[in-house]
Amino acid sequence: MSRTIIALAAGLALSPAAQAAITALDLGTYTHAATHALPAGPAAEASAITWNWDTDTLFVLGDEGDAVVEVDKTGRQLSVMTLSGFDDTEGITYVGSGRFVVTEERLQDAYLLTYSAGGSVARASLPTASLGDTVGNVGVEGLSFDPVSDGFVFVKERVPQAVNVASIDFSAGTAAVSSLFSPSLGVLDLSDVQVLRTVPGLAGTADADNLLIFSQESSRLLEVSRSGTVLSSFDFTALASDAEGVTIDGDGVIYVVGETPAMYVLTPPPIPEPGTYALLGAGLVLVGGLARRRTRAAR
Repeated sequence: MSRTIIALAAGLALSPAAQAAITALDLGTYTHAATHALPAGPAAEASAITWNWDTDTLFVLGDEGDAVVEVDKTGRQLSVMTLSGFDDTEGITYVGSGRFVVTEERLQDAYLLTYSAGGSVARASLPTASLGDTVGNVGVEGLSFDPVSDGFVFVKERVPQAVNVASIDFSAGTAAVSSLFSPSLGVLDLSDVQVLRTVPGLAGTADADNLLIFSQESSRLLEVSRSGTVLSSFDFTALASDAEGVTIDGDGVIYVVGETPAMYVLTPPPIPEPGTYALLGAGLVLVGGLARRRTRAAR
């Protein structure tokens, strides 16, 4: 078992929220619970979001590459780290121990940074690796760290669309990239991806191997298998046309960000608290007993 998975389990196993974490995922059962404004300055043109399981907070990145912003689950700003030298940041993912990987779309490069609240960092000072050749505005749109493989899943927007996996060695500045599947998902573009292996309640289930893939141009969130089959979906048409970044927390709550900037919260159906079924059973026994007594009394 990787240290990342151990950290996920240790951080969530004893929390009340983890007790209600999902054990299966179906986007058709999710509902839009809230829309929250994001900090207009540092989170302007929000294009990517990731969940930090160590702090249970969210980190947002705008496509201008000016800052990484830590927010709570209502979009309230908690801290900021300033970036410099970036041009077209479209992806961010948390990898543990306060570290994040950020990607630039056109360069198709990945950068490893350690978050420092109130600090700043220049692109040129960061460990980096290439995920592909430099292209136009159709390159790497999002990536997600996979704690099981210690690698990454990333998506290329279009021309052609691609869903790839990568093993990155930042110390050597190298990456081994291969195709996960050739996407034919019925959407116009691929704007972000999120693995489900970071959700503790899904561990050991078939759903844990699936992916969330968002399409900005089609306003649709998809649950997709690693062979490229669409398993469920959520229509975003009525919510936003500029949404493009997605992440999921340890309870299975999904957060989507758009350039407005805003954060949209999608929640799974409620899960009964521990003991609910026992209480229900006891209630049924009680009702049954009362009914029998009423029957005997009537005789």
